[in-house]
Amino acid sequence: MPSRSTARLAALTVAAVCSAASAVVLTSPAHADSVRIHDIQGTTRLSPYAGQKVADVPGIVTATRTYGSSKGFWLQDPTPDDDPATSEGIFVFTSSTPKVAVGDAVTVSGTVSEYVPGGAATGNQSLTEISKPTVTTVSTGNTVPAPVVVDANSVPDRYTPQGDSADGGSINNLPLRPDTYALDYYESLEGMNVQVKDVRVVTATDPYAELWVTVKPDEHRAARGGTVYGSYDSQNTGRLQIQSLGATADFPTADVGDTLTGTTTGPLDFNQYGGYTLVAGRLGTLKSGGLQRETTEKQSDKQLAVATYNVENLDPSDHTFDQHAAAIVHNLQSPDIVSLEEIQDDNGATDDGTVDASVTVNKLIDAIVAAGGPRYDWRAIDPVNDQDGGEPGGNIRQVFLFNPERVSFVDRAGGDSTTAVGVTKVHGKAELTASPGRIDPADAAWQNSRKPLVGQFVFRGKTVFVIANHLVSKGGDQPLTGQYQPVTRSSENQRHAQAVEVNAFVKDILKVQKNANVLAVGDMNDFEFSGTAQILEGDGELWSAIKSLPANERYTYDYQGNAQVLDQILISPAVRRDDFAYDSVHINSEFHDQISDHDPQVLRFRP
Repeated sequence: MPSRSTARLAALTVAAVCSAASAVVLTSPAHADSVRIHDIQGTTRLSPYAGQKVADVPGIVTATRTYGSSKGFWLQDPTPDDDPATSEGIFVFTSSTPKVAVGDAVTVSGTVSEYVPGGAATGNQSLTEISKPTVTTVSTGNTVPAPVVVDANSVPDRYTPQGDSADGGSINNLPLRPDTYALDYYESLEGMNVQVKDVRVVTATDPYAELWVTVKPDEHRAARGGTVYGSYDSQNTGRLQIQSLGATADFPTADVGDTLTGTTTGPLDFNQYGGYTLVAGRLGTLKSGGLQRETTEKQSDKQLAVATYNVENLDPSDHTFDQHAAAIVHNLQSPDIVSLEEIQDDNGATDDGTVDASVTVNKLIDAIVAAGGPRYDWRAIDPVNDQDGGEPGGNIRQVFLFNPERVSFVDRAGGDSTTAVGVTKVHGKAELTASPGRIDPADAAWQNSRKPLVGQFVFRGKTVFVIANHLVSKGGDQPLTGQYQPVTRSSENQRHAQAVEVNAFVKDILKVQKNANVLAVGDMNDFEFSGTAQILEGDGELWSAIKSLPANERYTYDYQGNAQVLDQILISPAVRRDDFAYDSVHINSEFHDQISDHDPQVLRFRP
């Protein structure tokens, strides 16, 4: 998923003027007696005054931001109009520490701007501001306008209107319908003082002092307290990001299922990393939900346990080896085969041509032994330097760990970083031409991306083929809160091409041996309901086994309040016919102290 930076605390680091009108500057200011905040905000997402100068706009200061690159204050009109589509609040961008205080009644003159957090290329909505302000204090110590209560009753169940096809799919110029669409409702409160009460945490506190809550406790509730993202039409309208105007050290360290009890109050902002955000001047009290990390069942002697685990850019300098080892031994119960994703080379992100990862892998194996687990053997293929994407210089790749006391690996020479593995028929059974091998590494589908690693294993005399995947990430997709609706998922194009390649390889195996045991595992970077998953599944060659779980347990990753599936184990018909067991082992995604952002997956079956 897209990477994040500490600039998030600045809420606005930006950008671009949103429309041609924004470039227009009036030769004289608009009249103060005719322009109030609701006039500036207007009834669409773009201000009718964008690019124009306004004078003596009145309001009460509701909050100040004194940190980051977006210093300023929020101003709210205590005398609202009767139109629910027009916000009564606005952010005044001062660029330096504001000289006003909460409760000051002021007038502001300046230029109305529409800034896009992160720049226009992100597809984000814009934030209406007054910039280059001249501020006059009229009085102090005034009562701040009462916050608007945001709750399950006030937020509509429909997420967003359809974008205007005549405007490139943008919703910017559509009239706001806050009683119909959640995004319109939040937009109608942009810059205003709002309040949530007794809200459940649905994404744990991250390193940037942010968390997500839901104001709709029953909306697609996950079994352990999150909110499940189960389809492209289930964006989950009750999600809201929470930041704080106070010191980051005082921000609560929350896990999914915890509750912010009491009231959390502050202005409703819009930023690059999640859209609508309540920037709290007052935070509720954290109440623990007592969430514990899960442990899967131990496989029986006759069951083969196969796991996939994204260990998030693991390299020898990391301090998480012991924790990953403990997770594999205790939480995953020492699977027979573990497909690891994001194993970096021996010097991590240092870009000096190193591609070998022996130090990284053996350090993890040693830690597993120290944790009481088996001494795994391993197989991998080093990538061509800087050709597989990921962190520059890191040369991430997939690695097979396997327990040689339970499983044997069929070594067959010929597999390397540039040679395509094939399927052949030997004594009526499918065999790999190389093991380990890589699927068609020269194909354009794998450009600047990880190539699938294929291995042939034997368990209790039965052959099992495992394809370890790490498909291209969703980076570059438009955000759910963006101005273009429905959003464009541009990363799908390459991921779909990759899925075609994987499915074709599975077909090659099944053409030779229709009852072959085949598993396609790994970080697919896409949902179980996605087009990517459908292509991988094909005409029944594979099936995503996470769909065997109840809908409220289908997630491996938690992003912006949506618990979702990125990691999958897809199985061939022979495996599906077996009495298999599937487990998404929640040890990371729901916790503030995660050692990876992904939850591992485990499949147990009898070949």
